[in-house]
Amino acid sequence: MSSPLFDSHMHTPLCGHATGTPREYAQAALDAGLDGICFTDHSPMPAWYDAPWRMRQDQLAQYIDDVCAVQQEFAGRLDIRLGLEADFHPGTERFVEGLLGAHPWDYVIGSIHYLGAWGFDNPEFVAEYESRDLTGLYRDYYALAEGAARSGLFDSIGHLDLPKKFGHRDPDGAAALHALDVIAAHGLSLDFNTAGWRKPVHEAYPAPDLTRLAAERHIPFVLGSDAHRPDEVGYHFTEAMKQIHDVDGRIVTYRGRTRHG
Repeated sequence: MSSPLFDSHMHTPLCGHATGTPREYAQAALDAGLDGICFTDHSPMPAWYDAPWRMRQDQLAQYIDDVCAVQQEFAGRLDIRLGLEADFHPGTERFVEGLLGAHPWDYVIGSIHYLGAWGFDNPEFVAEYESRDLTGLYRDYYALAEGAARSGLFDSIGHLDLPKKFGHRDPDGAAALHALDVIAAHGLSLDFNTAGWRKPVHEAYPAPDLTRLAAERHIPFVLGSDAHRPDEVGYHFTEAMKQIHDVDGRIVTYRGRTRHG
């Protein structure tokens, strides 16, 4: 019997840069033939951190209520779960820990969106790449991914090789291998994120070689479209499943912070 097909990475308008209601995302998933979805909107962070790109702490109750309402409406037709995409940023761990303890989440993605003060995946700041040494950039990035894995806060690491988003690929690869060893040692999964196929790099996160190396380390994958619009739900999942199955990888889902599959 095949595993249920879930999209476990999607957003809502509360993050400030997505469109469509949670109900529209759920209907899109049903129309796409998915078995379930997990909402993982950008979690609140301290007020000084990334404020325009995530829900505020005073919106968290609304987020939970909105998803619970859709769970009830689609009960028996679509398995809907409640998660978060939380950031790993040194100095904010206690804040995130408190947030994660405030509700029984199903799934928490740990993502890195900043190197220091630089939002490296923001198109507004892409020119900064030209003044950066890519080997050093990736070394710093994967050190943060290792920190996220060691923190014990998260179930998976989000969009593993995100700095390639605009085409700036890792020229070395050694830091990625070390990060995969740490991720495997701490029992985390990887967000297999199909949004990369919508970006200038035209490649999922993780890349095919990293997918193979992760599978060799028995790191499972959680399918996610990173949808910011309802029509992105389930995006390129056929290609995603092929990339994973070609290297004998395992696809899993989470409920109550417990891995299934």
